[in-house]
Amino acid sequence: METFFTVPAESGSSLINALLRNFEKLAYMPRVTVHLLRHGEVFNPDGVLYGRLPEFHLSERGRAMADMVAEHFAAQVNDGAAPVYLVASPLTRAQETAQPTAAAFGLDIVTDPRIIEAENHFEGMKVNKAELLKPRHWRYFTNPLRPSWGEAYSGQAERMLEAARDARRRAFELGGDGASAIMVSHQLPIWSARRSAEGKRLWHDPRNRECTLASLTTLTFDGDDIVDVAYSEPAAALLPGAATTPGA
Repeated sequence: METFFTVPAESGSSLINALLRNFEKLAYMPRVTVHLLRHGEVFNPDGVLYGRLPEFHLSERGRAMADMVAEHFAAQVNDGAAPVYLVASPLTRAQETAQPTAAAFGLDIVTDPRIIEAENHFEGMKVNKAELLKPRHWRYFTNPLRPSWGEAYSGQAERMLEAARDARRRAFELGGDGASAIMVSHQLPIWSARRSAEGKRLWHDPRNRECTLASLTTLTFDGDDIVDVAYSEPAAALLPGAATTPGA
């Protein structure tokens, strides 16, 4: 004799509704934006590749760029986009770029060594054709796809995206769904992170980087997944005439 267990219609309906609600919770992930902000122009009269060298401060133009970025974020407050978490590279130029935004929103600047500039053999030198042709540098040109003259692109992307995900989590804790964080970093680490987020090969022509001074590369996270990458230049009006030292 076979027996069957029958769920009353009302109970079945309640169970289905509960399952649907749980599914919606699992399917929905909070969205948070993390802005990767490149520092402003640096006072560098000798035109050296300053890399991780200390005490390279913003120029007057660079300070104006940092102010414009803070104004850009302040203008977004009415749209509910006020940043709640601010991180900066330990290098002077990044810390100084972060200061106007920190003051505008009453935020502490959290220093994160993971978003520092890339290591580079040519740090402290004027990078020009005459310098590059010196035999003592030749062994550093063996693998431009890595690149062999400095920190691997893959390592830069990995540490930057790890820091970005941590910033996302902290921003969500502080501001909930729709919160945003800012990470003040440097051109090459930002560019490497962007190309990785977009699923592109990491080696590239440095002349084609889309990461100007005081620019924003914005990562939109759905949970821990990056679902959108956007780019903007809040200080575009100050870019004409700005320094273009390679790797700055």
